[in-house]
Amino acid sequence: MRDRVGVPGRSYQPCGECFECAAGPAPETPDADPPGYSVYCSTALNNGISRDGGFREYAVVDSRQLSLIPDGLSAVDTAVLMCAGVTIYGALKRCALRPGQRIGIVGCGGGLGHLGLQFATEMGLKVVGVDNADAPLKLARDLATPARIVDARVESADEVVTKLGEEDGKRDRADMGLDSVIILPESQKAFDYGVGLLRNHGRCVLVSFPERGFHISARDVVFRDISIVGSLVGSNKTSREVLQFAAEHGVKAVLKTFSLAKLNDLVTEYHKGEGGKLVIDMSLPD
Repeated sequence: MRDRVGVPGRSYQPCGECFECAAGPAPETPDADPPGYSVYCSTALNNGISRDGGFREYAVVDSRQLSLIPDGLSAVDTAVLMCAGVTIYGALKRCALRPGQRIGIVGCGGGLGHLGLQFATEMGLKVVGVDNADAPLKLARDLATPARIVDARVESADEVVTKLGEEDGKRDRADMGLDSVIILPESQKAFDYGVGLLRNHGRCVLVSFPERGFHISARDVVFRDISIVGSLVGSNKTSREVLQFAAEHGVKAVLKTFSLAKLNDLVTEYHKGEGGKLVIDMSLPD
């Protein structure tokens, strides 16, 4: 009998000895792996970036990265979770929210975002999804989650915050809005919109990293006490947790599949920006 396993992109063969690898879990990183392995190791490689990735029939991986695939998840479903899934799930954990608190996902109709809507809902959070294109917005709404889906072209951040404040019975603008927001697009406008949704003392979690970075308002950081943190995929512990969570709660990506021979077609489809995930299915005929 063969085990079915998934493997994320990071980290292949971390050194096991640097301060990152030796650190282990800490109060600020409770989901880190035990000492000896860290996704932040500077010498570790990335499957698909600094070494060959998964667009092939066979691959050598680091056995420490493996996650057993639960019954009920197909190989295609798992492929999405091992990249987009663990990344957005790890970002949600970085938000450090309790059930009933408010979370925003900017870029909610994309590959990571639409998974985030499902995960956050199943975590018991009150979810606001934001996007600014027709196809991703439709995809997000078609998920039929209780999330509030906002078209950023139509509603400003202030308008959304005001409505949330009215629902929560709050009168002070500083106490209205989201407890945390995740920024997925590489767009300054998306970043500004997301920060504008936060209440005072809110947390902004960055997943995207545009080449020129983001401009950050010192006023938001100093006068509103907005904290800004990053989230780099997730630990092996998180990778295994996300598969179990997805299987238990029925979280699945909206996806299109391609055979390996149609890889270039997948790339063309990706650039259309219609949301969801695109996956190579090795079981499909050429």
